[in-house]
Amino acid sequence: MTSLYIEKTPLEATRRPAPIYWGLLIVALMLGIWSLLDAQFAQVIISTIADAYLQVTTFVAATLLIFYGLERLFGFNAVQLLSRSGAWQVPIAAALGALPGCGGAIIVVTNYVSGRLSFGAVLATLTATMGDAAFLLIAKEPVTGMLIMVIGLVVGTVSGYLVDAIHGKDFLRPKDRQSKDDTTAASRQDAPEFVNRIWLLAIIPGIVIGVFGAFQIDLDPLFANQLTDQPVTVFGFMAGLLCFAMWLLPRFLKQGQSEQPTSNIVRQTIADTNFVTGWVIIAFLVFEVSLFVTGYELSELFQGLTIWLPLMAVAIGLLPGCGPQVLVTTLYLAGIVPLSAQIGNAISNDGDALFPAIALAPKAALVATLYSTVPALILAYGWYFYQA
Repeated sequence: MTSLYIEKTPLEATRRPAPIYWGLLIVALMLGIWSLLDAQFAQVIISTIADAYLQVTTFVAATLLIFYGLERLFGFNAVQLLSRSGAWQVPIAAALGALPGCGGAIIVVTNYVSGRLSFGAVLATLTATMGDAAFLLIAKEPVTGMLIMVIGLVVGTVSGYLVDAIHGKDFLRPKDRQSKDDTTAASRQDAPEFVNRIWLLAIIPGIVIGVFGAFQIDLDPLFANQLTDQPVTVFGFMAGLLCFAMWLLPRFLKQGQSEQPTSNIVRQTIADTNFVTGWVIIAFLVFEVSLFVTGYELSELFQGLTIWLPLMAVAIGLLPGCGPQVLVTTLYLAGIVPLSAQIGNAISNDGDALFPAIALAPKAALVATLYSTVPALILAYGWYFYQA
């Protein structure tokens, strides 16, 4: 069986940490030192990370466990399905791209290079995919998440068929069609087994606390004690800090694919949840630290740029990887940017699937990315003016 989710960004485990991760590490250390010197700033950091964990991480983890469990229960061989799909390859490719995560889109990209799929199928899957940001959106606003998945599926299918009719199925296909399935080898950076177990012990009560929080029930007074009057907040901070460290530090410690006895579903849930958590914590901290330092909220900054927000979100979607897209989704969920911007970003972004596309077929990746911006701008501004 070919899993739609186990396969992640290729070559990530073997390359050195990108400059952005060095920057994140330096900023994290600076914030830590600052919080030690300023009690008020420390409270901002603690509350922000706790909110990220209790309001987002717990729901993302629960959603991932459901998705991965269903994928394992009803698993199928996506490669065989694609190779035998004939005229249906474009909508099937769009459906694989519309699934949360980037695994389905990566499968389509590699099969295009090997000659089994058309360029339209690549465009369809890259247009439909929302990457790991889909998990965050579905966890917090399931109706909106499903709506955007359907929009991506329809737009991707139409775009794929249209491009195949104009350019032909072999458009921009690399001449070297040798199998490069190894580029989709799993590259998760797993933590040691005992750390995974600590993560699991934390997420179980975390989900319960998150559900109570969703109903605006504050559990801090219930569990207040002599040590702290905010035990739930402290718990959320410690658990969120663990997620952030598990996501960031292995990139510098060169921790690779583990051979631990923890099931693939659990390890995949931990890895992907930590990824989303890392970027959500960054987004939350940007909001709160900017407010603490300047007294000026980002929401006020974006108020004068309303008509430009869909364009900005579509432009961010051109960036490879899921991190920037998670930030846009966080901005939407926080009420900073409108739904039109979220729709535009969801259609224009290619998630982690753009990495293997660039490595295997750079011209096709560039053209497909640029093509996907056309429907992204049309739908984003169409929704914007419809709601105006």
